[in-house]
Amino acid sequence: MKNVKLIVKKAKDQDQKAFNELFNFHWSYLYNFQLKKTGNPELAEEISIITFARAFDRIQTFNDQFEFKTWLLTISKNIYNDLLRKENKEISLKTLSSASDLQEFSTENHPSPEEILITNENLESLLLKIKSLNPDYRKILQLRFFEGFSYKEMSKIMDQPINTIKVKLLRAKSLLNQKIEEDVR
Repeated sequence: MKNVKLIVKKAKDQDQKAFNELFNFHWSYLYNFQLKKTGNPELAEEISIITFARAFDRIQTFNDQFEFKTWLLTISKNIYNDLLRKENKEISLKTLSSASDLQEFSTENHPSPEEILITNENLESLLLKIKSLNPDYRKILQLRFFEGFSYKEMSKIMDQPINTIKVKLLRAKSLLNQKIEEDVR
């Protein structure tokens, strides 16, 4: 790879090609690191994708005095540790709430008329938020969630590598989530 610091600088200026270069150059290293740590290819891939999405969302906070790869590894380790904590918390909560799980299960498949109305209003609001995203993110959300395409199919349609599609989808969902949270506040 060329000068990593120069490419990071371009990424800080929101240059999409720079993001792709950083992603492609560091993907194997980060994925293999997580694969050794987790022993699970799907989990390693998921953590790696989340790591890149988080790194690209927070690229402005990266300190040029350090190595970009080290920064990615730190983010990746933190995500892995968060997942472990969450998993341990869910296991302990499951043992405490078996009775409430049964009640939740019995009502979850039958929405009330009020829930249907709220869902329809939320769908309209969601569609407006999706339309406010940049065209690339709108398209990727549409292909995945409204048309049900797989990552492989999306990769062909958009003529981009599968891993790029995964990161873009994660970023699109993250941006959409931010817009939803802004409405809640």
